[in-house]
Amino acid sequence: MTQAAANGAPRWAPEVSSAPADLPSGPWPRGLSRRASMRISDVLAALQVEFPAVTTSKLRFWEEQGLVTPVRTAAGYRQYSPADVERLRYVLRMQRDRYLPLKVIAERLAALDAGEEDEPPARARLATSDGVRTTSAPRWTTDALAQEAGVPVGLVADLVAAGVLRSNARGVFDVYARDVVQAAARLAEHGLDARHLRAFRSAADRQLDLVEQVVAPVRGQRSVSSRARAGTLAAELGELCTQLHTALVRAAIADLDA
Repeated sequence: MTQAAANGAPRWAPEVSSAPADLPSGPWPRGLSRRASMRISDVLAALQVEFPAVTTSKLRFWEEQGLVTPVRTAAGYRQYSPADVERLRYVLRMQRDRYLPLKVIAERLAALDAGEEDEPPARARLATSDGVRTTSAPRWTTDALAQEAGVPVGLVADLVAAGVLRSNARGVFDVYARDVVQAAARLAEHGLDARHLRAFRSAADRQLDLVEQVVAPVRGQRSVSSRARAGTLAAELGELCTQLHTALVRAAIADLDA
């Protein structure tokens, strides 16, 4: 028993490290409080400023994966520290900004814990409702989308008519619609109109079907974290599909020059 424990100090009171002064001590991030006094609701409130899509199930899933280890109270409730929150923020940022799978993120965290790498905690930023972009969440009408993308309204209408671009039941487009429209506008400069782009939508839908086949069994599990696990798996598979598609197209283009 440590002297702190003997004197009735809280269990989280730090002990003096025997490691050399020039070596990092303790898991990353260092220099932040490790007093576990935050409930799950507190953690969600802190993270949802930048990642509104984060949920309790995601926190529990990352705990299962060993990315963060909250303290359990005598009643079994989880409690997190400010350092835990920054660790979770790192995981979320690596997924959002770099599309890294959890396995790679875990390896990077292990390197940070070992002092092989270092990265200062970043400040939180505002994000959209899906946690992808860092500005207020746009939901565009046809006219607003055309204006935002800098294209004629007719191009947006043509993309919708061809089934390339889809709006929700209220006729509003999501945050990815601008990227679709801008890419379509560049292709139109080379004579490829909305009709020619149907193949891209069909290919995307087929890839989505494959992803759903893999994710469905995970989503159907009864564990609390299954939904978060399914979402993470879907994102990773989607990124791999994108990489494969890009590689195949580049290889085919290279053959044209052969």
